[in-house]
Amino acid sequence: MDSRTLTPVMRVLRLCLHALLAGLLALAAARAVTGGEPHAYAVVGAAAVTAAVYAAGVLTPAVHRSPRAAALWLAALGATWLALLVLSPDALWVAFPLYFLQLHLLPVRWGLAAVAVTAAAAIGSFLLHGQTVTPGTFIGPLLGAAVAVATVLGYQALYRESESRRRLIEELVSTRAELAAAERTAGTLAERERLAREIHDTLAQGLSSIQLLLRAAEHALDEDAPAARHVRHARRAAQDNLAEARRFVRALTPPDLERGSLAGALERLCAGAHGPAVQFGVSGTPVELPTPYEVALLRTAQSALANTERHAAASRAEITLSYMDTSVSLDVVDDGRGFDPDAAVRGDGGFGLRAMRSRAGSLGGTLSVESAPGQGTAVALTLPLPASAPERAA
Repeated sequence: MDSRTLTPVMRVLRLCLHALLAGLLALAAARAVTGGEPHAYAVVGAAAVTAAVYAAGVLTPAVHRSPRAAALWLAALGATWLALLVLSPDALWVAFPLYFLQLHLLPVRWGLAAVAVTAAAAIGSFLLHGQTVTPGTFIGPLLGAAVAVATVLGYQALYRESESRRRLIEELVSTRAELAAAERTAGTLAERERLAREIHDTLAQGLSSIQLLLRAAEHALDEDAPAARHVRHARRAAQDNLAEARRFVRALTPPDLERGSLAGALERLCAGAHGPAVQFGVSGTPVELPTPYEVALLRTAQSALANTERHAAASRAEITLSYMDTSVSLDVVDDGRGFDPDAAVRGDGGFGLRAMRSRAGSLGGTLSVESAPGQGTAVALTLPLPASAPERAA
């Protein structure tokens, strides 16, 4: 593990491991010297070499990054320890810090094998040096190995769970930020659409009526009458203000509708879809629709298609715009995994459906959703044509 990524607790544990191994090596060397063993200086030299090999591995960055380098270092460290173990029975205690190193640096399978070999070597040292064989001779090294395995594997499991939670929290924070941005954008667009609808339905219609009334009054008056001149000025002012109101409506209209008709905007939406192949079609004879109608139909298509791309795992989808005698409808159908619409509305995932239904209801229309798990999804928005809608082209 890179020292730059260690937590304060891990740094303390790492220092404790260093201190434990150094202390055990010093203990073996000290007991060899004070006990008058015949190979005392050889024990001291082997302990020093073992400490040097250990220090070299700790200070080498490749050991912490490469499993191959770690395995080579552990092999060298194990070899020096075995040499020390042959010379001094006190070296068997060094097996305990070695357990942790092997489990930490090697893959689990190889780490367990290395621990087993190390425990066997520690037990064998009793027999090699003619020590008294007792149950503790076997239980001690095996129990130490078991404690090391449980500690390291338990820590690794906790670490993985902690990392998983950390990534989940990061994704949650990121998603929350994206959702907040999307909500702000949606709120801005909704307000723009509301203002466009209000201007179109109230101010623009009122100015249009005033212009028609002034035009009628102008025709009813003599051209040379003093009032006729004031009526003409008033009609021109109403005409200019009506044009200005319509510019406001166009400025507040979604950019996709500014570049052409509703059918063109829907066709561009299908062409730019990511994921499923999307086909677009128009049925019936198109009529000119009020801006709020076009906005509602376009936004519903965008929302339904976005749901298809994100959640449906569909291979194909189809958007159809249908003009009928008294209504206009938009159908978005896909062959994806489907879902339970009622459950979606009850849960957090139903915001998009509620927004589409609210948009349809504000214009006196209806939104229907037909879907079931594994059976695809069909979303249909139907809006009644306003009484003032232009007649169909012949």
